[in-house]
Amino acid sequence: MKQNQSYSSNPSTPSQQKMDYSKFITHSMSKVPRSGIRKYFDIAEGIEDVISLGVGEPDFVTPWHIREMCIHSIEKGETAYTSNFGLLELREEIAKRYKNDYGLYYDPKSEILVTTGVSEAADLALRCLIDPGDEVLVVQPAYVSYVPLIYLAGGVPVPVNTKLENDFRVTPEDLRPKITQKTKAIVFNYPNNPTGAIMTRKDFEAIADVIIEHDLFVISDEVYECMTYEGTHVPFTALEGMKERTILLNGFSKSYSMTGFRLGYALAPAEIISAMMLIHQYCMLCAPVTAQIGAIEALKNGREEMLSMIREFDRRRVLIVDGFNKLGLDCFEPKGAFYSFPSIRSTGLTSEEFADQFFAEKHVITIPGNIFGDTGTGHMRCAYAASRDDIKDALGRLEDFLNKKK
Repeated sequence: MKQNQSYSSNPSTPSQQKMDYSKFITHSMSKVPRSGIRKYFDIAEGIEDVISLGVGEPDFVTPWHIREMCIHSIEKGETAYTSNFGLLELREEIAKRYKNDYGLYYDPKSEILVTTGVSEAADLALRCLIDPGDEVLVVQPAYVSYVPLIYLAGGVPVPVNTKLENDFRVTPEDLRPKITQKTKAIVFNYPNNPTGAIMTRKDFEAIADVIIEHDLFVISDEVYECMTYEGTHVPFTALEGMKERTILLNGFSKSYSMTGFRLGYALAPAEIISAMMLIHQYCMLCAPVTAQIGAIEALKNGREEMLSMIREFDRRRVLIVDGFNKLGLDCFEPKGAFYSFPSIRSTGLTSEEFADQFFAEKHVITIPGNIFGDTGTGHMRCAYAASRDDIKDALGRLEDFLNKKK
């Protein structure tokens, strides 16, 4: 017994050598940075009067009838696992929604997988498609998780930069130079985070020809599809020949203000959904049952609250974009999602310098555009998921900040 005590794990024991954990941690982790979005929330913790234009989360509380249904389900003892695919009733409601809204039919029993947030759905999609060394095109500016997830799956992310003069829409001319013999898939997100850009049917048809020509698979993240302020959202799978080669991702966080419920879903051909489910069943088993019950209620009875929320986001969109332009920060007009993407080049500061100094001096959180890809350099992502009063206050602080920089 005394002999065993000499091998104490107490870190203060002089004889114990410091562990070198780097030899145990997979090398792919060296390519995964800490989220550039979350950095500023950690810095802001404990500081009063902070205004956040950084978080991609509606400031609305989940509608009461959805919360009430979740409460009742717990009271009734509905706390068990569900099918790996998710509750059949939820999958049927998702299928019904896509049929009614877009004329798209997905078999609820084999072509829909309910996931723990859209983030898990994206992870599953990439892991079921990518073999080591496969190249995946990532249309940028892009949400920060796509590139790390590709690395973790063993793939090679290849950025495809869009252009402001094209309203950040991806074109065949953007894609073709990036495609090689190793290219297997493409990831894009419209309406876009961080720019708020959208794609029209004509835009999608142009890139669909390239995708067919080079036999690529598509991951289309459409979590902001309900927040389309001009025109009508076009699911990529609505295009001829694209439903068969696309994993469409969506969820409930943005449309029904259910971020903390962590619930998303994937729509894809049955063979693809089956492959995604095999990973899902081992790493997650199923999405939380209470969240799934809430989502059923959202799809059945939550449309009016969703539309009311979107109308308010539209009002905020006009307010913040006009505010940036009046202050001399040229701002692309977002036509979807709830993000604005003003240029800060006129200040002479880099995106990170601007974010750091603006927060330090005025306690307003913004997100440097460069963390979303090279195309975002010289821009800031500013979410208008804050109240109109907070947006007005932030613009006032910004005016003072800019005046002091002159």
